[in-house]
Amino acid sequence: MSDAILGQVALGYSPFIDRNRAVTATRLTVFPLRPDAALNAAELLQAVASVWPADGARVSLNVASESLLQDLLKAEPSTNVMIEVPAFMASDADNVETLLALHKHGNTMLLKGRPLKELPREVLPCFKYSIIELSEDRRVAEGPNAPGAAVRTIPHVQSGISTVAEMEASFSRGAAAVLGWPIEDVVNTSAASGAPAGQTDLQVIVELINRVDKQEPIEKLEGTLKRDPSLAFKLMRYINSPAFGLSVEISSFRHAIMMLGYQRLKRWLALLLATASKDTNLKPVMFAAVRRGLLMEELVRGSGDDEMRNEMFICGVFSLLDRMFKQPFSELMRTIPVPQRVYQALVDGTGPYQPYFDLVKSVESESLFDFRDAADKLMMSVGEINRAELRALTSAAEIE
Repeated sequence: MSDAILGQVALGYSPFIDRNRAVTATRLTVFPLRPDAALNAAELLQAVASVWPADGARVSLNVASESLLQDLLKAEPSTNVMIEVPAFMASDADNVETLLALHKHGNTMLLKGRPLKELPREVLPCFKYSIIELSEDRRVAEGPNAPGAAVRTIPHVQSGISTVAEMEASFSRGAAAVLGWPIEDVVNTSAASGAPAGQTDLQVIVELINRVDKQEPIEKLEGTLKRDPSLAFKLMRYINSPAFGLSVEISSFRHAIMMLGYQRLKRWLALLLATASKDTNLKPVMFAAVRRGLLMEELVRGSGDDEMRNEMFICGVFSLLDRMFKQPFSELMRTIPVPQRVYQALVDGTGPYQPYFDLVKSVESESLFDFRDAADKLMMSVGEINRAELRALTSAAEIE
């Protein structure tokens, strides 16, 4: 991983979500910190490959630098790397040969934005999808002869998604996928207490977290977990994932407690709670929760102690529970025990963890201004933050 490029750009990420609500790829947005900086495409691809190797999952590069993007188009990245090409570049006759060569190499290209003039016909087959921003989607209202009409023959991805309702509406309008975080739904503060109908598995995990918090005997914990064997299997899978870093395989819940202790086990029960919903529309929410927890932990890996890292992890993975349970945190935290600093961040929006939480949200929103502001408040270098992001994304891939 190149330290040089990671100190010159700000990184943000968001998911591609298909009709089954499965995350099929990750968009990595790359902002140059200085418009005039000379950035190395090979170094960027090296950093990308540390998380998404050639035989791994797909990643789409959204590069906010024309010169860097031009270099990337000529660099022949591995075929799991997709490239987003702005419409103004796709319309430029000078780029035709480069686009055709990259298409021949086997890379997927996505057309970003609405072209102001027709694209050269020979490059149209190069683009698998066009990316249409939700706020700018005027395809239905425009006539067949409007500029860019030919692009409508390309399946489109709807970007700028922030709620489940927007996601569902985009699919109903024919989107092949959506791009964004459908996690901003407003929680009804008068919602009834308790887990939603059909979410008894969530209640089992909440009970387990309470029992672990009280350090009850292993027999009682095992008895609770046996009420849902599928959760026991999922917990064992998490604990035995490479991201956990254990040198021996954990074979049972009892073995897990003996090896880990109550406090380390509690963090993985937190992860289990944040990913246990069977609601299909919540798959992207669970995807976000895992990454939030891992990123918050990584942000303090160099300066925080074990207790702080564990609390930051729990803070991140719990940060979307209000969406899952359809309850405000002020009600949820009455039944789920959390450390005081986590409570402050989730319920009151205050405390020492809140600035880190703001940084994570700036990464998700792919906002350079918010990223800079949050980094300055934490007095963290951009390179340090970017390295934490890539480590967190690597760990997330290992878990899943």
